[in-house]
Amino acid sequence: MRLKDRVALITGAASGIGLESARLFATEGARIVAVDLNDEAGEACASRIRDDGGEAIYVHADVSKSSDCKEMIDAAEKEFGKLDTLFNNAGIMHSADDDAVNTDEKIWDLTMGINLKSVFLGCKYGIPALQRAGGGSIINTASLVAVMGSGAPQLAYTASKGGVLALSKELAIVHAKENIRVNALCPGPLNTELLMKFLDTDEKKARRMVHLPMGRFGEAAEMAKAALFLASDDSSYVTGSTFLVDGGISAAYVTAE
Repeated sequence: MRLKDRVALITGAASGIGLESARLFATEGARIVAVDLNDEAGEACASRIRDDGGEAIYVHADVSKSSDCKEMIDAAEKEFGKLDTLFNNAGIMHSADDDAVNTDEKIWDLTMGINLKSVFLGCKYGIPALQRAGGGSIINTASLVAVMGSGAPQLAYTASKGGVLALSKELAIVHAKENIRVNALCPGPLNTELLMKFLDTDEKKARRMVHLPMGRFGEAAEMAKAALFLASDDSSYVTGSTFLVDGGISAAYVTAE
């Protein structure tokens, strides 16, 4: 078991990458702190892990709020005695996100709060816990668009994920000698509820699909396996990385629509 006796906190654990990661990490021996706003689905995630013989708790948190982020870290240490892995994964992709002219300021602020500020707050309160544990791994979900930009306007999302990538690199440098690794997981387009709600027409889906060398969207379970690598000792010499898991799109990206 690659995560035996470790404690992993995962935000956005009620669905998508977070849910698949919580389940996979648990099968690898981790004790899970599943964090989300969706209480029913979040508790279902933790309950399923417990039913399968693992250890897990659910914590309700709005990750854009400082008090909630502090409380989720406190809950991890109170329940399991430490924190070894912090997976800042929660995020949104709002359907009203557009270009600079057409994106409403409220959409910008909402997206920045959930996608970027949450990572800062998770690290603000999570890093001291990792220090108390003698080190650990931080995984921050960024995106392919943080590296390449997006062919379809989604400025707030792209900017927020660019911020996640930059934040991850700086924290990796700052904390490298403390046995704390910080990496940015950069998924390509995924067959998840988050993206499918944004690509709400066949035309939008087709415009994304044409750029994918593998001819399909990725799956959340595939991102969970990448996150497992970053959480485990298999990646013991990996920090500050832009870990692209994108089906080859960054190698063959064409901006024309």
